[in-house]
Formats: sequence, structure tokens, C-alpha cells
Amino acid sequence: MRPPKPRQQGLQIRFGNPSQRSLAALLRESAERKIDRTSATAGRFGILLRPPLATKPAQIKSRRLGVWLFGAYGGLATTLVVGARAIAKGLSPSQGLTTETDIAAGIPWRPLDNLVFGGHEIRESDYVTAAQEIHSHTGSLPPELIKALKRDLNNQSKNVVTGVMPNAGATITKLASGKQRKVTSLRAQINQIKKDIQAFKKKYKLERVVCVNLTSTEPSLRLGAAHKTLAAFDKAIDKNMVKQVRPSAVYAYAAASLGMPFVHFTPSNSALIPAIEELFRKNSAPFMGCDGKTGETLVKSALAPMFKYRNLKVLTWQGYNILGDRDGRVLSDSKNKQSKLDSKDALLPSILGYPLHTHVGIDYVPSLNDLKTAWDFIHFQGFLGFKMSLQFTWQGCDAILAAPLVLDLIRFADLAASRGESGSMPHLAVFFKQPFGVGEHDLHQQWHMLGEYLDRARANGK
Repeated sequence: MRPPKPRQQGLQIRFGNPSQRSLAALLRESAERKIDRTSATAGRFGILLRPPLATKPAQIKSRRLGVWLFGAYGGLATTLVVGARAIAKGLSPSQGLTTETDIAAGIPWRPLDNLVFGGHEIRESDYVTAAQEIHSHTGSLPPELIKALKRDLNNQSKNVVTGVMPNAGATITKLASGKQRKVTSLRAQINQIKKDIQAFKKKYKLERVVCVNLTSTEPSLRLGAAHKTLAAFDKAIDKNMVKQVRPSAVYAYAAASLGMPFVHFTPSNSALIPAIEELFRKNSAPFMGCDGKTGETLVKSALAPMFKYRNLKVLTWQGYNILGDRDGRVLSDSKNKQSKLDSKDALLPSILGYPLHTHVGIDYVPSLNDLKTAWDFIHFQGFLGFKMSLQFTWQGCDAILAAPLVLDLIRFADLAASRGESGSMPHLAVFFKQPFGVGEHDLHQQWHMLGEYLDRARANGK
């Protein structure tokens, strides 16, 4: 006879299949109830559902769009390329893409079949090999799909060239393999990166190129006077002050110099420093970041407002993350880990409006590969001061969660460029842990901001 399972205190949440009620149905109900969306602005609590729209996003017939990936053969980049090509060829549904839902209907999104991929990488590989490696580790990329896309993936691999590693830190440097480019000055590295991207654009006659930073999380860089203005940073580059940069800064600077849209999907703090932001604005290019919100932090940004709405005081929010693969290996270095912790820690006080005991732990567990597991314990105080708790466990494949977000952001970057927009994109806060240009971290409010932007885009005919 089996002993009875011990009872666990507190509320437990299990994440399974979503409700069978479609988002479209909920939106229709919202419209019928005539919910006033304007009442759900910052400072008010309300339902932020949007009215029903057309069920199929508009697409445009246009020249091809280039996507240049920094960290081109990483797990996320590989999943992104495989997924985009699979959807384009009708081999996979578009699950996970916000740009394929009702909120984004009526916007002339670039068809995924029009995307051409290239990039920089410090490891010797190719997309077929990288995809097979992912299959062997997590099974998230089926071998049948890899086989069906083999020729296509090989064509994309031809566009990947060797990247750079100035002041990357020991952990990232150890990841490099194969023949590396001769170490040259920072200015020469930037110029070479620009030449690589320009050659890619010319080869495929691309309308524009969106640059995306998917490199490993770098050690946090101590920012000083050299990073505050473009003039000061240019002096540091020309003097070859390598200790003042990281690879992300070199990549971002090159993209900004070319006036190309830039998506910063990592928490590395060296990419969008004030000096490089100045360069993006000078060249009228949009930029967005940082650190994609895909897992535990996504849940936090949705749950924390619930406590605020019900006037339940959160005393402690303790989180613990375990993960493997190269991302976990890089984050096992305390210097690299700190950048990630800084990104994850800022959210809760911003939403709740008061300080609390909060901590996030991250540990490397090789056997998990890309299947990250996060456990959170929330201790809160309710009526009459009585203390209660909520716990949840999130387990997900990092690359599978993140890849559709990156595809969405590529489309948004392309849309912004086509509309002549530049600077930070605050309406994209819903996609990031540390969104540029906005201090709002409440997921519901961020969703509302995104919807308002898309309403304006539809009204302007783009």
C-alpha cells in the first residue's frame, strides 16, 4: 500500500493547455460589454481586452527583408531560423507569434517567406548541424523538419561569417571554435562588420536589414564618461580602448552607423549605452530592448498586478532558476550572471510600488539543456494581516518560448522603419524585462500600450 502524499501548503499553479475559449471570443465579449479602454490607463485598474478585428493579419508583397543575427548559430537563433522557414513553407503553424493574432490584424506585416537570414558567429557550425544538436538535447526540433528544410538551411548558413570578441570575458571566449578573424583595432572590427552586413544586403537586393543581438549574456560593463556621449565613445574607439567595450557594443555601433533597426534581446548592458543610442537617433533608426521576457519574468509581470489590484501586500517573492545548455554555462560565471540578475530584479518594486524582499537565483544544471525550470515562492499578507503563500513552477524550452518573440520584434522593427519611426520603441515593452523608453512593467498595461500603437498604425494605413 502506497503511503499518502503529503499535503502542500499554499496555492499551487500548474501550467497546461490554455482554455478552449479563443481569444477572439473573449474580445467579442469585451466589445459587447462596451468596456471603455481609456479607463484602463496608468493609475487605473481595468480589463485591457481589445475589440475584435479581422481574423487574418494583412501581408504585403514586397522586396525581401534581411535579418542579421549576432550569435547566428546559438540555440535561439537556430530555432528562430528553422521556425521561420518552417512556417513560411507551411510545415508548421504560427503558434506563439503575436503578429499572427487578432490584436495585430490589418497591419501589413512582412511575410515570413520574405525573410533572408545571415549573421555573425564565433563558433564553427551551420544551421543543419546546430538544429541536429538541439534535437539531440531537447527534441524541440523534429528530425523530419530538419530534413525537409536541409537545403533551405544550408542556403541560410552561407550568409553567416565570423564574429568578434573584444573584451568578451573568459567564459564567452572559451565558446569560440574554428578559424577566427585576426585581432584588429575596434574601429577596424566595426568597419568589417558594416562591410559584412552591406554585402549581405547587396547580394540579395534587400529592402532593409534588421539587426538582432542574440549573443550570450556578457559580463556587466562599468559605464563611465566614455559611454555618455557619441563623441566620447568615438574617441574611445579610435584610441582602441578595448576595456570600454563588449562585443554587443561593437555590433550595436555598426548597426547604428548603418541606420539599421536594432533588436537587443539580451540583458548585456554594453549594447545600448547612451552614446550608441545617440548614434541610432542621429541616423533616424529604431532600436528596441532589452532582455526578452519569455518565462518566469513574464509570469511575474502578469501575477504581480493581481496582488496590487486586490490590495494584498507581497512580503517576499523568492525565485530560483535552473537551466543547462550554453546559456546556462555562460550564466554559471558570476560576472555574466549579474547582468541577468539585474534585469530580473527590477520588475516587482516597479509594479507593486513598494520595496519587498525579493531574490532570484540562477544555477547551471547541464542535464536540463534548454529546458529551463523556475520555482517561485510568494509570501503575502491579506485581510487582518493573515499571511498566505502562492507557489508556481514554470518549465519551458527557452528557445521555443523566445523564437516567436524575436520574429515578432523583427516585424515590428521593419514596420517602424517603414513608418519613418526612430529611437526607442516604448510600445514594445510587453516583450522585454527592461524595456527602453518606458518605466511600465505591468504586463496588462504594456499590452494596452501595444494595442494603442497598432490602432494608430492601422489608422495611418501602415
